[in-house]
Amino acid sequence: MVAPAPRADRPGSLPADHTQAILEATKEIAAVLKTSECPFALVGSVAVYAHGVPVRLQHDTDFAVRREDAETVTRLLQRRGVRIVEPPEDWLVKARIGGEQIDLIFSLAGRPVTTELLARAWTLPVDSVHMPVIDPTDLMAGRLSAFSEHHCDFGALLPVARGLRERVDWERVRAETKDKPMAVAFLYLLELLDVIDGDAAGTRGEPGEARGEADEARGEQGEARGEPDEARGEPDDE
Repeated sequence: MVAPAPRADRPGSLPADHTQAILEATKEIAAVLKTSECPFALVGSVAVYAHGVPVRLQHDTDFAVRREDAETVTRLLQRRGVRIVEPPEDWLVKARIGGEQIDLIFSLAGRPVTTELLARAWTLPVDSVHMPVIDPTDLMAGRLSAFSEHHCDFGALLPVARGLRERVDWERVRAETKDKPMAVAFLYLLELLDVIDGDAAGTRGEPGEARGEADEARGEQGEARGEPDEARGEPDDE
């Protein structure tokens, strides 16, 4: 007997497309944040959507705010009827509105949200409401920095990289993630797929050059080995 396919409305499952509900929550929260006079930016998958990359929204909405503004922002949201949840993590505050979850994030991939990062945000329409959206380069650098041995989904990030490739400063991404092995591997994958220019990323040619140097070294070693053979052959000639 074939088991029935899981339904999206069963407990613990997500609908196939939760986009419109999440967008409505995003617009409501952004409207409140605008009145706070605190800098903020939309981040996460909804930011990817705002930059024009077709993604399905299923989870929540993320906003980056400075840690020093957290109390002001949460107090304002509470006055507007938004329920605030204090999670055990010390780098975000969770909120709920209309059944949707909102994350107010103070740290992106271990890096604090700064005034400079928020100042680089683009003003973009999100379902007709304009709001600051994280800069594409900061978005990509943050996503890559979050990769680890336990969370490394290249397949989910690949279409994002394709969609944003003309708007990302890949040299800066590489510089900011050079100490992240998973990020380095992903950038190399983008080169192989011709998503980004290897020369722009500053890496293409290095493996080939290294192989060439190794070949030369092996050739020199071979010549060195040949010299004793020649020397040993001289007495036989006499």
